[in-house]
Amino acid sequence: MFDFEVLVQQLITGLSNGMIIALIAIGYTMVYGIIELINFAHGDVFMLGAFFALTLMGVLGMESWGPGGQAVGVAAMLVGSALFCGALNWSLDRVAYRALRRSSKLALLVSAIGCSFICMNLGLFWGGLPMDVFAGGVAAAAPKDFPALVPQVNLLGESFIRITPADALVFAVTIPLMVALTLMVNRTNLGRAMRAVAQDPVAASLMGIPVDRVIGATFFIGGALGGFASVVYSLYNNTIGFQMGTRAGLDAFTAAVLGGIGSLPGAVLGGLTIGCVRAMSDQYLETRWTNTIVFCILVLILIFRPSGILGSSRKEKV
Repeated sequence: MFDFEVLVQQLITGLSNGMIIALIAIGYTMVYGIIELINFAHGDVFMLGAFFALTLMGVLGMESWGPGGQAVGVAAMLVGSALFCGALNWSLDRVAYRALRRSSKLALLVSAIGCSFICMNLGLFWGGLPMDVFAGGVAAAAPKDFPALVPQVNLLGESFIRITPADALVFAVTIPLMVALTLMVNRTNLGRAMRAVAQDPVAASLMGIPVDRVIGATFFIGGALGGFASVVYSLYNNTIGFQMGTRAGLDAFTAAVLGGIGSLPGAVLGGLTIGCVRAMSDQYLETRWTNTIVFCILVLILIFRPSGILGSSRKEKV
C-alpha cells in the first residue's frame, strides 16, 4: 500500500542530501568553467574540511559547551572549514596546476588525480592524531564519530513527517550561499572577470584582467563551498572517514555532469536530482541498485542531451 507520508519523508531526506551534493558540485563546475579541468582532488578537499572541523571541535571542547555555545561553535566550524578548504584548494592550484596550465589537458588531469591521492593519505594520517575526537588515534583508517551538536528532535512535534534541526541547517546554510554566489558571479567585478576568463583567457589577459589571480580566486571560492558542505555533511550524518571524499566527490561530479558542467544552476539541479533519486531508490528498491539507477539516468541524459540538462553546447577550441 502506498504511503504518502513515507514519500514526503524520503523527499525531505533526498533534498537535504541533494543540497549538500550541490554545494560540492558547484566547486567542480566553477573550476571546469574557467580552465576546463576536472579537479578530482575537490572531493578530498571536502573530506579534509570535515577532519579540520572535528579537530577544531576537539581542541575547543565544543561538546561541553551549552546550547548557545554550541551554536557559536557550529558557526566557527563553518567559517573555519571554509577558509581552510579555500586556502587548500588555492594552494593546489598554485603548486600543482598553474605550472601545467599551458600543458595538455591530460597532464592536468593526471596531476589532479595525484593531488586526490595525496589529500586522501593526509586524511588517513590525520585520523591517527592522539585526540579524544579521533578515538585516541588507535585506528586511523576507521570512521570517526562526529558529535551531534545539532539536536535530533522533530521540529514538527508529534507529526509522522520528521524535520530535524539538521535538515533545517542544511537549507539555512546552502540556500544563502547559492544566492550569494549567483549574485557574486553576475553582479561583481570578480564575477565579470571570471566569466571573461571562462570565455577567452587570452582576450581577458589583453584587456588587463589578471587571469592567474582570477583562477586562484575561483579555486578558493570552490574550496570554501566544499568546506561549508563538509561541516553540514558531518553534522547531518555524524560520521566521517578518510575515504568519504571519494563517494561525495563522485556524486558531486555526476551531479555537475548531469546538470551541465560549467553551469551553476545545472550543478544545483543535478545535486537535487541525485539526492532525491538515491533517497527514493533506497526506500522503494534495494540499496544495492541505487548507484546503478543514478548512473543509468546519467547515461540516458548524456545520450539525448550530451551537454547536460542545463548545459550549453559549444565547440571545442583547437
